[in-house]
Amino acid sequence: MKIINNKFRYAVLALILFQVCSLKAQGDWELLSKVSFKKMMDENMGFEVDFPLFSKDLQSRENTLVELRGFIIPTDGYKNQQEFVFSQFPYKNCFFCGGAGPETVIEVHTLKPILYTSEKITLRGKLKLNRSDLNRLMFQLSNAEKIDP
Repeated sequence: MKIINNKFRYAVLALILFQVCSLKAQGDWELLSKVSFKKMMDENMGFEVDFPLFSKDLQSRENTLVELRGFIIPTDGYKNQQEFVFSQFPYKNCFFCGGAGPETVIEVHTLKPILYTSEKITLRGKLKLNRSDLNRLMFQLSNAEKIDP
């Protein structure tokens, strides 16, 4: 009975560690999901559009460093990237292909170019929230850099 009890404890401990590692591997994407939307009239466009309403938790993280693990969505060809979209999901499943919501992409500006890859990478940068410019994504990552996993 004691052996079974110890095995159960090890199994529970392993499950907890796996869950913690999975959350860390996701980075701060869960934080970015804490946004809702309100339809408001945009005078320039002449019709109602969805404006983001950022949670207090998300607002408290503005201008702080965040880490995100995801995929480069190139906006200027497949070369070294200094400005690009970063997605929680691969290109075929990303927001622009209708596979996810706008909270799963972020506009990235780096200090040094990052070599394009279709593999999952991790970025660290300062989070900016876009409350009003409809020509930009609602999240920006400034001074971003690629970090080793």
